[in-house]
Parts: sequence; structure tokens; C-alpha cells
Amino acid sequence: MDMWANILITIATAATPLLIAAMGELVVERSGVLNLGVEGMMVMGAVTGFGVALMSGNPWIGMIAAVLVGALFSLLFGFLVLSVATNQVATGLSLTLLGLGLSGMIGEAFVGQPGVKLPNIAIPGLSEIPFFGKFLFGQDPIFYLSLVLVAAVWWFLFRTRAGLTLRSIGDNHDSAHALGIKVLRTRYLAIAFGGACAGLAGAHLTLVYTPQWIENMTAGRGWIALALVVFASWRPWRVLAGAYLFGAVSIGQLHAQALGIGVPSQLLSSLPYLATIIVLVVISGNKRLTLINTPASLGRPFVPDR
Repeated sequence: MDMWANILITIATAATPLLIAAMGELVVERSGVLNLGVEGMMVMGAVTGFGVALMSGNPWIGMIAAVLVGALFSLLFGFLVLSVATNQVATGLSLTLLGLGLSGMIGEAFVGQPGVKLPNIAIPGLSEIPFFGKFLFGQDPIFYLSLVLVAAVWWFLFRTRAGLTLRSIGDNHDSAHALGIKVLRTRYLAIAFGGACAGLAGAHLTLVYTPQWIENMTAGRGWIALALVVFASWRPWRVLAGAYLFGAVSIGQLHAQALGIGVPSQLLSSLPYLATIIVLVVISGNKRLTLINTPASLGRPFVPDR
């Protein structure tokens, strides 16, 4: 029982950064913007969260700093694709490369130093419940925040006027502009939110998942988060399910290696990325489902004076 409970906890820990980053990207893409810079924003959040927590001795300050850096980094992307109308795909890829390079330079002094771990929240009595107690009532604060984030994003998108406005921009920004909706302002806010989520996801890696800093800490998780949004057909609750599915695959390959299963470790380590490719291939085969749920203006530039 304890072994399976610990496996559940490790799956949740592995899924949390994927879930947070994917939820932020979901809001961005619902507004009609495709930001491929999630990996870069995550790794910048990771190094910032680690460095600030190490220097201040307070992981909460590190987490806040990571959120702010993620948002500021995303606004650089927003300025280029919204105000300058650059290509969204090329700009997002450039943002990822910038983040990876800049984080490696900033984090060089932090390599090998012990980090400051964000403590878990243990609810007395409830956390001692067999099997599910530690999983539900003894996790880190970011785990609970990720679940609240899913519910909040769902409520915002499908139960509020502002969410309807954002979705209408993603479906047809020209019509939304004709109705007097501030398309660029709404997209800037969505991009900043997505960057903040990516920064928080990165901070989870260095403050909770493994409290240390190594170069390229995110190891492709930003790309998996991007795939999760497509996998979930731009639906928040499906993102939750997909994040835990990918988290289970990631943790499963580690346990398989620990059990000494006769499969090359390199193949087991590639399982999360192979699963990502398989999911995208399966989804792309259903053209009707993809067309129904994809924001119609996704990736298209909007310049109101043209």
C-alpha cells in the first residue's frame, strides 16, 4: 500500500509542472496566439526560482520571482508578435533558444549547490489516512494550486463574459475587432498569464521536484506541455487528465529501470517523448475533431490598421 501511495505522489509531482505550463498555454492559444517559447520560459523560471530562493533562503520569494520572470519573458514574445507582427512560430522558437542559453549562463554559479525546498503541507489527521492520505492532504502547495488553476481557467473560459471575449478573439479576431473588442490588449494579458504559468512550472522543478539546478533542467517538458494542449483539444479538464497520463509514463519508466527490466535505459527514458509523438499522430488523424476545437485564428497575425 505504501509503495503504491508513493508512486501516486511521484506521478502527481511529475505531472504538476506539465499541468501548470499547459494550462497557461491553453489560455494563450484560446486567444489565437501560438507561443512555442514555453520551454524557454519554463527554464528561465526554474533558474530564477532556484537562484532567488538560494540567495534569500525563502522558497516562496523564489516562486514569486519565477512567476514574474516568466511573465516578463512572455511579454517580450508578445511585443514581437503583437506590436511588431513577427512570425509566431519563429519568434516562439527564438524565445526558447534565448531562454536555454540565458539560463545556462545565469545558472552556471548555481550548479552543484543544494537548493531550498518548498515544504509540503501536511493536514493533521487527514494526511494519516491510509493510501490516499499523503496523496490528497500531504502535498506541496503548488500541487494544490495547479488543481485550483484548472478549475479557475475552466470557469473563466466558459462561465464569464471575459472568457467568452477571449474565445471569440481566438475564433475570429477580425470580427471581434469590428465589434470594438480590444484584441491586442486581451492577447497581451493572455500571453502574460501563460508566461507566469510557465515560470511557476519551472520553479516547481527546482523548488519541489528536484531542489537543485542543472543546465537544461526542463528537459523538453515545455514541448510536452504544448502537445498536451492539442491532446486535450483545448479543454482544461482534458489537460488535467493528459498531464497525469504523461506524468505516469515518466514515472513508470523510472520504476521500470529500478526493477531491472531488460530494456535499454535509453529507450525507457524516451517513453514520455514517444508517447507525445504517438498522441499527436493519433489526434491529427481525426480532422473533424481537430477543426471543431482548434481556435480558428490560432497563429494568424493581427494588425488592426491594415
